[in-house]
Amino acid sequence: MATATLKMVTLDSSDVRRDAAFWAALLGWEPAHEQDEYAMLLGPGGLALGIGLVSDHEPPGWPNEHGSKQVHLDLAVADLDAAADEVVTLGGSLPEEQPGETWRVALDPSGHPFCLTSAAAWG
Repeated sequence: MATATLKMVTLDSSDVRRDAAFWAALLGWEPAHEQDEYAMLLGPGGLALGIGLVSDHEPPGWPNEHGSKQVHLDLAVADLDAAADEVVTLGGSLPEEQPGETWRVALDPSGHPFCLTSAAAWG
């Protein structure tokens, strides 16, 4: 049985409203939430695209000699604590700084950040 379900991919942005309008028009997805700091677009099958403000955002170059692409996954889980434990068991880690109560920032074994989110928040 899988521990998590991919529900959202989140992009870093220097202008959330601009990027939300672009992706909504390109994908034909509806905005579920939009403010200056964060936006979420809803797509088919419950998949979502998040766009988060990073005040000193620098777009990745292409080709990207450093390999940084500035995207992270949001995974819906039934039990946040159990999923966080599973991440650690599988070789990932949980950073000390955690910005919220209904999600956990986690790192894969190579250090890529992703979020575990309470499945209840997804309906």
